[in-house]
Amino acid sequence: MRRLFLLATAAAIAFGGWFFSQNFTIEGLDRLTLERRDGSAASTPGMPNVSRDGNSVRIASFNIQVFGQSKMSDPRVVSLLVEIVRQFDIVAIQEIRSKQDIMARFVDQINATGRHYDYVIGPRLGRSSSKEQYAFVFDTASIEIDRHALYTVEDPDDLLHREPLVGWFRVRGPPATEAFTFSLVNIHTDPDETDQELDALADVFRAVQRDGRGEDDVIILGDLNVDEANLGRLGEISNIRWAVSGVATNTRGTKQYDNIVFSGVATSEYTGRWGVFDMIRQFNLTVDEALKVSDHQPVWAEFSLQEGGQPGRIATRPFDATSR
Repeated sequence: MRRLFLLATAAAIAFGGWFFSQNFTIEGLDRLTLERRDGSAASTPGMPNVSRDGNSVRIASFNIQVFGQSKMSDPRVVSLLVEIVRQFDIVAIQEIRSKQDIMARFVDQINATGRHYDYVIGPRLGRSSSKEQYAFVFDTASIEIDRHALYTVEDPDDLLHREPLVGWFRVRGPPATEAFTFSLVNIHTDPDETDQELDALADVFRAVQRDGRGEDDVIILGDLNVDEANLGRLGEISNIRWAVSGVATNTRGTKQYDNIVFSGVATSEYTGRWGVFDMIRQFNLTVDEALKVSDHQPVWAEFSLQEGGQPGRIATRPFDATSR
C-alpha cells in the first residue's frame, strides 16, 4: 500500500511539473545565483570549487597564453577563465597581449555573480613588437593591496626580457597588525634566455626584500620556463623553497614551466599545500578545448592568514590599502 502511495505521489509531481512547463514560463533564470548559508556565492553548476578551511589564502599564477581580444570574444573560453580565477584569492597573470584594456571587462565577468574581485596591471613590456603585461587579480573580500607600492623592477643592464611586476598585499581576517603581508613578484621569463634570467631573479629576490618596506615574505611566481631543478642562482639562495615539484604544468602534461618560489624560513606562513589546477580533468575538456584557454595550467600554493603562521605575531610594517 505504501509503495502504491509513493508511486501515485511521484506521478502527481511529474504531471504537475509537465502542466506547469506547458502553461507557464519563469523569467530571469539567467540572473539566478545560489548562495551558501555562510553568504558566499556557490560555483557555477558543473564547475569545480576549491575547498577552503577558512584559515588560509590561495595564491596562484596563470600564464593565459596570448590573452587578448580573441579570447575575450569567445564566451566559452571566458567562462572557463572566470571560473578558474574564482578558485583563488589572488592570481598573478602573465602574457596579457591586448593593446586595449581587457582586464576591466574580464574582472566584470568574474564579478557577474556577486563576487568582488579587483585588479592592478603593469606596463606593456618586451624587446620585440609583441609586448606583454602582468596583472594581479584578487578577491577584495580576502586580500587588500597597497596601490602606492606597486612597481616594475628596474633592469638597467637589460638582463630580463620583461621586468617583473611587484605588488604588496595583506590578507583580510585577522587584526591588521597580525595579518600576513607579502610581496609578489610576477615574472614571465624568455624561454631562450632562462639561464641569464633565473640568475638575475636571484638579485631581484634580494632587491625586493630590501626595497624599503621591510617585507621578508617575498614570493616570486610566474612562468619560469624551467623546472625546479634548473632555477639557477635563484634556486641557490639560502633556504629557498619552491611549491611545485615533479609535475607538469603545461596543458599537454609534458613540461614543468610554472612555479611559486619563496624563502622557507622567512615565509613560514606556507602551509605546505599546493597544486596544479588541471583544466582538462576539472572541466572535462579535451586537450584541444583546454588549449583554447591556455597552453599553461594554473599553479597555486596556500598560506596562513596569520603573520608568521600563528596568532599573536605582530606585523609592524605600515600598510596603505587605498582602494581604487
